[in-house]
Amino acid sequence: MSEKFGIFDMDGTLVDSLPYWRQLYREYLASRGITDPPRSIMSQTPSMTAPEAASFFIRSFQLSDTQEEAVAEINRIIGEHYRSHIPLRVGAEEFLQRLEEEGWRMCVASATAPELIDLCLRHLGIRRYFQFALSCVEVGVGKTRPDVYLEAARRLGGAPGQTVVFEDAIIPAATAKQAGFLLASIYNGSPHQDHDELRALSDCYLTTWDYEDFSRQFQRFT
Repeated sequence: MSEKFGIFDMDGTLVDSLPYWRQLYREYLASRGITDPPRSIMSQTPSMTAPEAASFFIRSFQLSDTQEEAVAEINRIIGEHYRSHIPLRVGAEEFLQRLEEEGWRMCVASATAPELIDLCLRHLGIRRYFQFALSCVEVGVGKTRPDVYLEAARRLGGAPGQTVVFEDAIIPAATAKQAGFLLASIYNGSPHQDHDELRALSDCYLTTWDYEDFSRQFQRFT
């Protein structure tokens, strides 16, 4: 593969935000008086964008919020965490720097709102490694469909078969793989991660952001 293209998920992949995202919708619902939402409802939200989740909660709990009000409150809560608490994953910046030195063209594709992606990447000092950041909110659908990856690849200038998607969750990873992308998945430290499924699905599986490990595996799957 002469030209090298990489599409990076953000939450759980580049930044250690999953503990905050797991609690985010519970924080939002608690602010609306719902302190013990059913697991059957909460289990459906991980691959949703904030607008999708807002509409889902409004329907599920008959909330008085409009979608816009719910999204504003959800984004306010997680925005405070991005500003104050959420760290870059160990080794991520060094990994990006090595890819940049090799001439990779890279972007971020995330279900998070565009302004929050920008806030997070700039706050942690890694925005400069990416040609652009693209949100599922901008393409109108979450990662259960490949739209965000296809649009990101188009903007980068690479076909799916030339482009590595870096993900940490099984649903978006499977979406990218089924759309013809090369898949590098990374362990995110969560006991809820589908390790065996991810490993079986992926062209490359990383336990940490280890460039040498990735480089060895990358040579095999290209």
